[in-house]
Amino acid sequence: MGTIGIGMAGHAFMGAVHAHAWRTAPRVFDTRLTPVLAALAGRDGVRTAAAAAKYGFAAAETDWGALVARDDVGLVDVCTPGDTHAAIAIAALEAGKHVLCEKPLANTVEEAEKMAGAARAAAARGVRAMVAFNYRRVPALAHAARLVADGALGEVRHVRANYLQDWLSDPAAPMTWRLRRDRAGSGALGDLGAHLVDAVQFVTGERITRVSAATTTFVHTRPDGNGGRGEVTVDDCALFTARLSGGAVAAFEATRYALGRKNAMRLEINGSRASMAFDFESMNELWWFDGEAPATEAGFRRILVTEPGHPYLAGWWPPGHGLGYDHTFTHEVADLLTAIAEGADPLPGFDEGLRVQRVLHAVEASAADEARWTTVPDDEETAR
Repeated sequence: MGTIGIGMAGHAFMGAVHAHAWRTAPRVFDTRLTPVLAALAGRDGVRTAAAAAKYGFAAAETDWGALVARDDVGLVDVCTPGDTHAAIAIAALEAGKHVLCEKPLANTVEEAEKMAGAARAAAARGVRAMVAFNYRRVPALAHAARLVADGALGEVRHVRANYLQDWLSDPAAPMTWRLRRDRAGSGALGDLGAHLVDAVQFVTGERITRVSAATTTFVHTRPDGNGGRGEVTVDDCALFTARLSGGAVAAFEATRYALGRKNAMRLEINGSRASMAFDFESMNELWWFDGEAPATEAGFRRILVTEPGHPYLAGWWPPGHGLGYDHTFTHEVADLLTAIAEGADPLPGFDEGLRVQRVLHAVEASAADEARWTTVPDDEETAR
């Protein structure tokens, strides 16, 4: 159906991953739209120009406003820290540009509400917006969501969701924007917990309605790179229990202090008919327990999710040849391009991003109130 110019704001870790996905998606999937890497925006002109050349963008900008205004940009990909998500995304949508925005959607519920409102108004004009919750695009988790939707799990009863990393365990590790509330909004809660919240709601098809939480900061200052120390103003670890809309109970843990765990994003769900378990460090596997099997044959069985009939796998390698982290972003980009080509709303949209933001807000409110049970507002309410 033609091409679409991609303008990307931000060129660090997420920018590199997204650029790879834009280059790869049309070569693997029939997206019906071919992305053209038009321009890359960053604050430092020299570094941005170098990144643009490395990633394959035709031009570089030092002003995201100029990026949004370019005639050759039809979609703006927001890969910047959270404090700029709202401004860039809203400006792009109002300019008639489609938007892909990294998670969490914003730093506050108020910002997320404005972004969701702008996305609804843009959708009426045929302009699409999506949040980059890439773990939805892990084939094993997408397969699990299908199984749950088909009733194979039965009634959802228990959920356990953990996201464990260790990159901040060393107190001598330097300050980064991810440790500043004004830039990141929150710490492990928004960085990792947002993924857990979305994954649980995606796989179960239910919403988190109430939470009881605790958050902790273990190291309060870190080297700032200028001979001094900077104050850490976000959480290092977040723990919360939750109720789901269908009556299930859930336990969540997000930390960047779990020594030995590099990217252990784990999900286990127990239902009335079966149980499932997933760990991203073995991302091509889904473990399934059939509660209706004879006791003599009971046990978790390993499903190797690499068959062409599994989600996203038809375009990739022969069965048994596993995928990696970067593939989830390729799937994300392919889904967005297909939705735009078909005139459909991509998922998860900004409304789904807002729902996650409301859960994060409720967790922080509960933690500040000695773990008091806190209700997550529904779509007709605003967070208090």
